[in-house]
Amino acid sequence: MNSPANITDPLVLFMPSGKRGRFPVGTPVLDAARQLGVYVESVCGGRATCGRCQIEVQEGNFAKHKIVSSNEHISPKGPKEERYERVRGLPERRRLSCSAQILGDLVIDVPQDTVINAQTIRKDADTRVIARDAAIRMCYVEIEEPDMHKPLGDLDRLKIALMKDWNLKSLDFDFYLLPQVQGILRKGNWTATAAIYKDADSETARVIALWPGLKNEAYGLACDIGSTTIAMHLVSLLSGRVAASSGTSNPQIRFGEDLMSRVSYVMMNPDGREGMTVAVREAISSLVDKVCAEGNVQRNDILDSVFVGNPIMHHLFLGIDPTELGGAPFALAVSGAVHIKASDIGLKLNQGARLYMLPCIAGHVGADAAAVTLSEGPHRQDEMMLIVDVGTNAEIVLGNRARVVAASSPTGPAFEGAEISGGQRAAPGAIERVRIDPDTLEPKYRVIGSELWSDEPGFLDSVQATGVTGICGSGIIEVVAEMYLAGVISEDGVVDGSLAARSPRVVANGRTFSYVLKEGEPKITITQTDVRAIQLAKAALYAGTKLLMEKQHTEHVDRIHFAGAFGSFIDPKYAMVLGLIPDCDLDKVMAVGNAAGAGARMALLNRGYRREIEETVSQIEKIETALEPKFQEHFVYAMALPNKVDPFPKLSAAVKLPPRKTVSEDGVAGDAAPRRRSREGHAARRSRE
Repeated sequence: MNSPANITDPLVLFMPSGKRGRFPVGTPVLDAARQLGVYVESVCGGRATCGRCQIEVQEGNFAKHKIVSSNEHISPKGPKEERYERVRGLPERRRLSCSAQILGDLVIDVPQDTVINAQTIRKDADTRVIARDAAIRMCYVEIEEPDMHKPLGDLDRLKIALMKDWNLKSLDFDFYLLPQVQGILRKGNWTATAAIYKDADSETARVIALWPGLKNEAYGLACDIGSTTIAMHLVSLLSGRVAASSGTSNPQIRFGEDLMSRVSYVMMNPDGREGMTVAVREAISSLVDKVCAEGNVQRNDILDSVFVGNPIMHHLFLGIDPTELGGAPFALAVSGAVHIKASDIGLKLNQGARLYMLPCIAGHVGADAAAVTLSEGPHRQDEMMLIVDVGTNAEIVLGNRARVVAASSPTGPAFEGAEISGGQRAAPGAIERVRIDPDTLEPKYRVIGSELWSDEPGFLDSVQATGVTGICGSGIIEVVAEMYLAGVISEDGVVDGSLAARSPRVVANGRTFSYVLKEGEPKITITQTDVRAIQLAKAALYAGTKLLMEKQHTEHVDRIHFAGAFGSFIDPKYAMVLGLIPDCDLDKVMAVGNAAGAGARMALLNRGYRREIEETVSQIEKIETALEPKFQEHFVYAMALPNKVDPFPKLSAAVKLPPRKTVSEDGVAGDAAPRRRSREGHAARRSRE
């Protein structure tokens, strides 16, 4: 870390890591990044010759961070930077962080295209087989040639052939095709393949694309726009095969780590909505390039697309101001399914390509949650299924074929590494697994990019390329849970300072204590503040789940599915030890990967699934946690590990939980009162008796 800073020194925030610090005027941006542990590559050693250390200054009023950032708060380009720009070229708005100096408060974006150890986006498609009944059909026909005695236009004869051969009752054409029809038919020697779009059964079929001769392939996109990452699949509409998958960081993160920060940015900056819309659309366009290159497919062959996202991502992608979602009653501009042409939002695919967005469930439960529901199907089964998509705003769905309820909980970005002292996003070098010996309190860990534990021979060689750089979400969950199991923290989340006499891993940190996970450079320490951040996040999620369980009149769930990229790497045992989820058989808790992306693929390949989720969403009961009087009570109980009042018998049978103890805020340990049962639990038992 940098040396103690003056409170009047400029405040600098680096995105997407979220790390911040104060630095004296004149400090090079690269030096500030290094002192904070922000990865900015520099091969030339700060000589302004390699160009790897590029950054961008974000302009605007970032209310959440109390920063007004401006290009006037960074030094003008000097001779070295001007020489590099003249010789090598520098993209617009980019600066070289080795030359640029801090003059005032700044929000600095580290562009992901300059980062070699960029975030690991792990959102591959699953392997499920989806029955195909796509909204797009490829129809080959042979057309009667013109005849002097039958003065019928080429388009009309094409229409007759399509309706006759493909049993279409009515047919229309996209206007842009009209000038092209004669040339296409003659080039194909009076044969052609038409792409027919028909989503709902009641619609008129429509020709949206036309090729000469036989065209035997067509593609579609299934895309999940997450607040942190964007995942895209390129899919054959004919075979259902996933031709390519790719992902990228959502560039909107530079405007705010969480959703409410982005809404706030729109409110504070007149051009904020447009800037975020442009940013996400450009990122999606770049992903289209990537999947096309990987799948050896032309953009012109992409005829349909399905997009999902939370309500704020949904609105910003469509170019809708999300301000109304920033406060009660959290009104959506549009909640139903959206059917438009891809070109309506500037997405360059085939000129006639269509775009479908799944319906949103509620003001903070979006089309992504609808896609997850479609993928996992709680409404198709008898078991009580809990689906949790952990993100900056967790979306929760609970139900079975009788009834489905849904809610969102504001977990914040702690699970993704932000607001944690050693936290970072999932990237090579990040700690993702942790174990602590309960006798010695010594830790071992694994990092992304290596299969070895830190106490195994060859570990240092295996991480030499990346180093050990920080701790990501799954590692944060495990280290806090392991600290609890080892007795380092009490059930109330307080680090036991008395253990400092027993282990050098427990160290004083002002008035509180911390746990040293990794010595050396960088030193990674889990502070009392870090533990509190995780407690607040998990308590919000559990309290939301508890509300849904009460609405369903159930005290247990039969099955738990973790959705999302982050959920794929959460160990169910540690999630339950932490109290992130309710008690359940561990063998019935599973990660289902990018279920939102799977739901998007289902809607892409089968229009029947579109009708199913539209009907299901209309019947899902939405619970607004902010309006529920018992949310705060559940939240307070859920701050404890695993919970202050709820028993966890199935977890206790599988994991040896530590004896209960309390630790005061200054780290002094004492005995804990026996676990209390909730009044609701007593009432429920009396009613059963």
